[in-house]
Amino acid sequence: MLLTTALVCPAVSHGDDRREHDRILELRASGEILPMAEMLERAGQVVRGEFIEAELEREGGRHVYELKILDADGVLHKLYMDAGTGELLQHRRRGPRD
Repeated sequence: MLLTTALVCPAVSHGDDRREHDRILELRASGEILPMAEMLERAGQVVRGEFIEAELEREGGRHVYELKILDADGVLHKLYMDAGTGELLQHRRRGPRD
């Protein structure tokens, strides 16, 4: 997850990376968010492809994962999923010619 955080926030200092990492661990330990492995499994039920990146945000009073997945046809899928329940909230697609 630390690697994902680094990919998501490359301009953030290492101290900020550590705080973000610690915050994610606390949310996971408290049960507020699901494990990333479970989120990726649920995402795989929506779209097959290569996992590219994840971002955890707070939106509308809940934690939301934005997962980016590239499928075999070169289409980039952005899945917005409730981090606490795994529910798919939104699915956006962008093709190689868009």
